[in-house]
Amino acid sequence: MSKIESQLEELGLDAKETRFYLAVLHCGSAPVTAIAERAGVSRTNGYALLAKLENRGLVSQLAKDNGVMHVVAEDPAVLIEQWQRSRALLDDVVPQLKSMFNTSELKPRIHFYEGKEGILKALRGTLECHNGPLLGILSMHELNEAPGRDAMAAIIDERVRRGIVLRVLRSQARDVETVWPTSSEDMRELRFAPPSIDLGMTMYIHDDKVTYLSSKRENYGLVIESQELASLNRAMFEGIWAISAKTPAGKK
Repeated sequence: MSKIESQLEELGLDAKETRFYLAVLHCGSAPVTAIAERAGVSRTNGYALLAKLENRGLVSQLAKDNGVMHVVAEDPAVLIEQWQRSRALLDDVVPQLKSMFNTSELKPRIHFYEGKEGILKALRGTLECHNGPLLGILSMHELNEAPGRDAMAAIIDERVRRGIVLRVLRSQARDVETVWPTSSEDMRELRFAPPSIDLGMTMYIHDDKVTYLSSKRENYGLVIESQELASLNRAMFEGIWAISAKTPAGKK
């Protein structure tokens, strides 16, 4: 399967619809029977596929001088317009669905993600922080291994783009390099916990969620959605924060 066929199927067209649509684009203007032949489908299926693609606004029919109807493609930009309409609908309905989701009696919800991709998925979830600031306990040595420096840089860029402030605690014993200091540009305030407190695992707290990221050795991400657990961990964070050393901007 070509890349464009795969992409069109991801946009919701099935295999036959994709072949028929691409055949229309290749032909420019042709009767249904010719399009169907090029797409490798029967004449009957061709008319059914034409109706489906017409409903999606991707193709239309024009009458030629000889009275024969020809199929022509519409501007593919209609796909972007459809996505924009769908996005507007999602922006409206998702908050309502999340409200219903959050009041469900099934809480707390626990999501366990394995491997590097699982850690990344859990980490990306922290970018859905709606009531900031985002609180983080970062074990630098472990984060350098999983998910790695490049992945963390991408997360930082996206967090800043979304305007999410991060208050972060670290243990100097777990640090490996002078990175991610207090920075107004990166919307980050860093404090170092007292030497007697070893923060050996990464944890984020936001809204009603607590996210744990393991070392590469155990290799997992764990997200627990629980108001009580989030409140407890937030209180513990604030307690350590109060006794931790402030750091000047740009320095450890």
